[in-house]
Amino acid sequence: MRIAVLIAASVLVAGVCAGCGGQDGESGAPSGSRLSVPSPTSRASVPPTPTATSKPPVGAPLAGSAIGDVIAFVAAGTPTEVRGFHEATRDGEVSRLGDAVAFTTPSGATRCMTDPQSDGGLDCLVRLTDPPPAPPDIAGQWIGDWVDFTGPTLDVGSVHGDPGPFGRGDGAALPYGRSLAFGDFRCRADPAGLFCVNYAHQTAARLSDAGVEPFGCLKKVSPPADIGIRYSCPE
Repeated sequence: MRIAVLIAASVLVAGVCAGCGGQDGESGAPSGSRLSVPSPTSRASVPPTPTATSKPPVGAPLAGSAIGDVIAFVAAGTPTEVRGFHEATRDGEVSRLGDAVAFTTPSGATRCMTDPQSDGGLDCLVRLTDPPPAPPDIAGQWIGDWVDFTGPTLDVGSVHGDPGPFGRGDGAALPYGRSLAFGDFRCRADPAGLFCVNYAHQTAARLSDAGVEPFGCLKKVSPPADIGIRYSCPE
């Protein structure tokens, strides 16, 4: 009888201890699950630290800048209605220019005008510090400050028998930071100079008292006898 009681007690203890293990079977949860730490993804999200990936504001293009940068700079100017630039004033007398456009920079150092009856280009008188000298043996009046920008060519200094379109006076001032579109051109006035783009030929020029700077495919070439400096795109 005593032996039977001992055997029964041993079986009971073994059954109880079977539940004291780690419950590593297929139907039981792992023993460590009650001490698990919440996943980091359950915590409140933190905004990423800002990085300096945005480009700074575009400044005035320097010599040698890509034509795309010049176009972007000019396009970033505040557009101005062209209807306010179809007249020129000289000695208080106003001349209507029809479809032609005339404007000046705020400093007055650059005065520009179009002539639809000629090549459709942009003529400007720039107060250059160092204009090109007159070529030898020329006939007519040499104007070293005269700039003619047609798109595929950019001339600085040329011969003229009369003041041309500028005899009618000057156009209104184009404020700094503003742009003016006409024909294939768009120009933007800036303290660094007047920047003009010709979209048809993807060329541009900067006009200032420091000189004339070409952009795009415009390269310096041998000028005709009546031109001081010529930049031209390869044909």
